[in-house]
Amino acid sequence: MVSANRLELLQIADAVAREKLIDRELVLDAMEDSLGKAARSRYGAEYDIRAFIDRKTGEIKMSRALEVVDEVENHFTQISVEEARLKNPEAEVGTFITEPLPPMDFGRIAAQTAKQVIVQKVRDAERERQYEEFKDRVGEIINGIVKRVEYGNVIVDLGRGEGIIRRDQLIPREAYRVGDRIRAYVRDVRREARGPQIFLSRTAPEFMAKLFAMEVPEIYDGIIEIKAVARDPGSRAKIGVISYDSSIDPVGACVGMRGSRVQAVVSELQGEKIDIIPWNGDAATFIVNALQPAEVTKVVMDEDAQRIEVVVPDEQLSQAIGRRGQNVRLASQLTGWDIDIMTEAEESERRQQEFNERTAMFMETLNVDEMVAQLLVSEGFTSLEEVAYVELEELTVIDGFDEDTAEELQARARESLEEMNQKALDEARGLGAEDALIGFEGLTPQMVLALAKEGITSLDEFAKCADWELAGGYTTVDGKRVKDDGILEPFDVSLEEAQYLVMKARVALGIVDAADLEPAEVEVEAAEPAAMSEAEALFSNEGAAQR
Repeated sequence: MVSANRLELLQIADAVAREKLIDRELVLDAMEDSLGKAARSRYGAEYDIRAFIDRKTGEIKMSRALEVVDEVENHFTQISVEEARLKNPEAEVGTFITEPLPPMDFGRIAAQTAKQVIVQKVRDAERERQYEEFKDRVGEIINGIVKRVEYGNVIVDLGRGEGIIRRDQLIPREAYRVGDRIRAYVRDVRREARGPQIFLSRTAPEFMAKLFAMEVPEIYDGIIEIKAVARDPGSRAKIGVISYDSSIDPVGACVGMRGSRVQAVVSELQGEKIDIIPWNGDAATFIVNALQPAEVTKVVMDEDAQRIEVVVPDEQLSQAIGRRGQNVRLASQLTGWDIDIMTEAEESERRQQEFNERTAMFMETLNVDEMVAQLLVSEGFTSLEEVAYVELEELTVIDGFDEDTAEELQARARESLEEMNQKALDEARGLGAEDALIGFEGLTPQMVLALAKEGITSLDEFAKCADWELAGGYTTVDGKRVKDDGILEPFDVSLEEAQYLVMKARVALGIVDAADLEPAEVEVEAAEPAAMSEAEALFSNEGAAQR
């Protein structure tokens, strides 16, 4: 039936299975499919012809399969129940009746077709085997031999598969030739039409972490953990480590005796300098550690923006920033915070500028002399609202301020606020702000004006706003935090407060049920209504909430 001896067919299947590292049964199934396809090219493509290879003798049997159906639509592949039961009394709908076919000799074209099918099936099985073998190795370090270099990309022979290190995943200035041994990190394994793609990297931060785990037994045992890694591949890196055993120094353990452990990692990474930093749960402490070797004298944190201002001595500025901003950039990547660095002189100048601006504001709005305004700023007062509605005792404790002076200051502050509120309301009405929005509880006149300037003049338009449109926030674009400015952000309205106000407006308009409204997390202190106008009361409430 075929030119090859029957036993040779089984021997060929065994040889292919061993060479390609796939199951022998898969090879025999591929042979059966290929023989069936070759037979269809001889008997007719419309027939369902199947081949069977005896697993012990290698004998090949051909048969034509007919599906048993109630109503025959295709006479080539289907048979009625009545006809099927003449051949097999137990035939049922959905079963198959097989008719043996006589032996046949394959022509050259049929044999070539069969060969192509076998090659394709074996290749598919080999690809599936490679994918199954490497898909669970993502996150491991793997060794291989450079097979070829194409357009800067390195193709690595991994023994039972091929991996690729793209040019941007190679450490700068390192060059490999065919036959070189290479070690890399398995970043991803994907199943693609042309076979599994195994993507390797030598620049990934995880590669450095895994190298340390191989060199430092305490990391492998879980006594020391690498919490964060930031790299400038081939140049410099920072890693944050923590020890869960108080008797073991995490930095010393990673450095090793005379630097032996860290030096082994440095050698693998082409001389990349590594700063090993003790990790700390307190963000400010960790950031100060991350900026080593520069010394930090002061930090100011903005947790909502994940931003921190760091003050360093004047002579330490260049060291804190590093060459081409490398030190501060790596520290930022390591901690996940945006870091602004300024010198003590710059920080002092900025504080003086803020002091002068607040002093001028109090002088103008309270009609007081410079010394009184400076005393208020020195005691921490930053706005008119704080002066107007703070407890009287907080003003009388200031040197030189008696009760009469404090009451006069508060009266002037409230009068100035009322004028400002009235001016804001008049301007908002001029922009088309409706009374329903102006009288909405929770919005100050200045807030209404800010909304009107953005085209939001009615309660209906306000109810359609998203909370982030009002309060602002941050979104991540291409791995970087991008600031979204909110309309009411200058008034320190939080996201929760903005959400509460919008929901409250929707309840007032009947859009949602009042039961869906939850109180804002920040409680608002009510000012005494008898002592101020309605506009003042609204402004006072908001000022109290801000404080």
